[in-house]
Amino acid sequence: MKKLLFLFLLFPLIGISQNQYSFGFEGTTAAMISSGWQVTNQSSPVYTGAPTWSIPASAPTTTFAGGAQAGTTTSFSLINYTSTGTSSTAGSGTISNWLISPIVNVQNGDVVTFYTRLGRNVAAGGSAAYADNLELRMSTNGAFTANPSGGAAGLGDFTNLLVEVNPSLDLTSYPITWTQYTYTVAGLSGPTDCMFAFRYYVTDGGPAGANSDIIGIDTFSVDRPSASTNSFFASNFSIQPNPVSDVFSVTTKNNIAIENIKVMDVNGRIVSETNNANSSDAIQVNIGELNAGVYFVKVQSELGVGTSKIIKK
Repeated sequence: MKKLLFLFLLFPLIGISQNQYSFGFEGTTAAMISSGWQVTNQSSPVYTGAPTWSIPASAPTTTFAGGAQAGTTTSFSLINYTSTGTSSTAGSGTISNWLISPIVNVQNGDVVTFYTRLGRNVAAGGSAAYADNLELRMSTNGAFTANPSGGAAGLGDFTNLLVEVNPSLDLTSYPITWTQYTYTVAGLSGPTDCMFAFRYYVTDGGPAGANSDIIGIDTFSVDRPSASTNSFFASNFSIQPNPVSDVFSVTTKNNIAIENIKVMDVNGRIVSETNNANSSDAIQVNIGELNAGVYFVKVQSELGVGTSKIIKK
């Protein structure tokens, strides 16, 4: 099942988050670029032939066992240590390799999410052989955004650092399995055209450097929560696990009786329903037969209705 792009939900009144933008890196690098993503390698030094962010053409089983976080095996974007140096096998320097999104209109409270993981050279004990770092940055200048230039120190208009994965460049903090990171937008004066950028930023990187190996990103999404249902859900219920392969459990936090659980797709269609006769016990829901993607769990309780997003792997 293709991952969903530019999802705009048709039924905001039922309390489901509105997706502002979503990209699952399905297809090819050329398709990613034609969808409005930009790449620029500002590493110092950078040599002719150094790579930019790309979608793998075939399953990289030796580096990313199991493939992508969701979708087809190759539906993610990756970058590696050969971003800097004097060739693909020699030299070192500071890596600053960028993947920049199309324009997304966002406002305070919107939730930005993505998944990332480390590739190969992970020891049996869980430590990496080489340290990696990833930044998520934002420009608030929309179509007038100045892209990074001038080498590894250049940020262009992407001066807002939202998320940094492994800022200390240690060997244990970058996840070795797909892990979701989240940022809630704040500080804007109102709805704003923004652009987001992933920056692979590693000092002393490259073929001869002490740091840098290979990382991937997947399932980038910007969502606008329904404040009433999401806050009610967070206060009274929890879902585990999320993402889920087959079965997830809904648990109450305050001994609230659950009357009904509906699982809905992104168009508001009910794809699973569980009636629980006012049970306050943990309730299991099986969605093993559903396609991979984003769904919404709507819980009807004695005190009201709460909605939360769940990802089916």
